[in-house]
Amino acid sequence: MVSAGHAIRGSRVGAGPLGEQERGEAAPRRTVSYWCLNGHEIRPSFALLDEVEPPEVWDCPRCGFPAGQDRANPPAPIRNEPYKTHLAYVKERRSEEDGAALLEEALATLRARRRGFATSRA
Repeated sequence: MVSAGHAIRGSRVGAGPLGEQERGEAAPRRTVSYWCLNGHEIRPSFALLDEVEPPEVWDCPRCGFPAGQDRANPPAPIRNEPYKTHLAYVKERRSEEDGAALLEEALATLRARRRGFATSRA
């Protein structure tokens, strides 16, 4: 019987005594330095392959700004567009005149319904 619901205690998935022998040799790697606008240095490592170049820009894990390989000239932060409301999207699609015409049409329909409701109650 397993106590407290723990089937494998003190172990983790992938743990084994063989290490490198079981997984094979690690690929040769190179470390590339990136700097963000706040001066943070990020040093990710990449596989050393001839056909693959490291990316130009890397996101800084400390501040979230983009980081580049040129320490003296880091990339500028990306400007995010603010959240748009449904009304903002409607205003992009319709002019003021279209909006006024639609409002007048809806009000006329509503007034006609109210008149019909008032006469049916009398």
